[in-house]
Amino acid sequence: MIIGLTGGIASGKSTVASLLAKHGAHVVDADQVAREIVEPGKPALEAIASAFGQAILQKDGSLNRDALGQIVFQDQSQLKKLEAITHPAIREQMQSSLHRLVQQYPQSLIAADIPLLYETKQEQLYEGIMVVYVPEDLQIQRLMERNAMEKEEAERRVALQMDIEQKRQRADWVIDNSGSIERTEQQVVQFLKAKGFL
Repeated sequence: MIIGLTGGIASGKSTVASLLAKHGAHVVDADQVAREIVEPGKPALEAIASAFGQAILQKDGSLNRDALGQIVFQDQSQLKKLEAITHPAIREQMQSSLHRLVQQYPQSLIAADIPLLYETKQEQLYEGIMVVYVPEDLQIQRLMERNAMEKEEAERRVALQMDIEQKRQRADWVIDNSGSIERTEQQVVQFLKAKGFL
């Protein structure tokens, strides 16, 4: 069974992904794949450099994330231009990794950890979607703490994504991560038991 795992920024999706893995699931992380596709020599990095200029490259030819971030987080149209390059490359690599895991572990749960799953309209690719939920005010608070970020910037980052309440309504399964880590783990274990994976 392949599920999509998503949530909002700073909702604790990585925590839930690691809890799923701890209890035997296999997780493919879109953020990790996103880093791999922009390694030197990869077609996506070449396309990004040609779209945004050589200034977004470090001296060693690797991606200067800060320089690119300065461009795309200030301007929605530039962000869209970047996503048009990266999203298809990420999706292609994710699908091939998931396919390989299904062949290797046909009896296991496989989770595709994708931050912008709904925003990029990928829900139909999976047998169900698990949303990691925390209320928006807690998202903002956690993002400020995690990234040492001003409230205004945290609110702006949260606003770039689909509203967390909408994600919760569209989910097949919701893991509420606004309490303790133990409470979150209990919900993960309940889900895995209900689906016959534990």
